[in-house]
Amino acid sequence: MRKTLTYDQGKEMSRHRELSAHTGVTVYFADPHSPWQRGSNENTNGLLRQYLPKGSDLSSFSQDELDAIALRLNCRPRKIHGFRSPLEVYAELLVKAQAHDSNGQSSGVALGT
Repeated sequence: MRKTLTYDQGKEMSRHRELSAHTGVTVYFADPHSPWQRGSNENTNGLLRQYLPKGSDLSSFSQDELDAIALRLNCRPRKIHGFRSPLEVYAELLVKAQAHDSNGQSSGVALGT
């Protein structure tokens, strides 16, 4: 449901061509030291820091604890979504995609770019 991704310059993004080839997602790279080019990512990082301070050792958390944090963030209303939660927005997009599929149309519903 994604059409594009914008990465930073980290080496963990080195297989971006493979990702694009397998998913059809176009990958863009933000300029170094330009966090404003990845605004949603930076906002999400700020929300995560409420639960996981910078430098936290994630290995000290269980998968259940990390899943609970993810659920809290995904249920949290966001201004950008008209004060709906990301889960509400995603569920709505899934319903639209299924409706397109049942009508014999493409299910290429984009979550955003």
